[in-house]
Amino acid sequence: MANILIIDDSPTDVRVFTTLLERAGHTVGSVGNAEEGIERVRAELPALVIMDVIMPGMNGFQATRTLTRDPVTKDVPIVMITTKSMETDRVWGLRQGARAFITKPVNEKELLACINDLLPSAA
Repeated sequence: MANILIIDDSPTDVRVFTTLLERAGHTVGSVGNAEEGIERVRAELPALVIMDVIMPGMNGFQATRTLTRDPVTKDVPIVMITTKSMETDRVWGLRQGARAFITKPVNEKELLACINDLLPSAA
């Protein structure tokens, strides 16, 4: 299916998302901070990125903005997944360039449907 990169500092969340995505047939990589995530996206150009918001150092909003404004990575869809559930957070995430904003705890079917809608092969 697709190569998906998870950028999240929570080993538990990474494990949950990895298991879910691999079960759906995707290849999954992960990094624990935004700075490393940006470098991996530039180097590998994954089909999709799952981005946490709250991370040490650069946060997910900043990383999303960096990736979506970079000519090399601007077409890689980003799904933000976070505990931040305020409408202003969702709007801000989408304004930074995220294609979707999902709050934790994540509904498995909702996440997979969202990913399938965003993957280029779904067209």
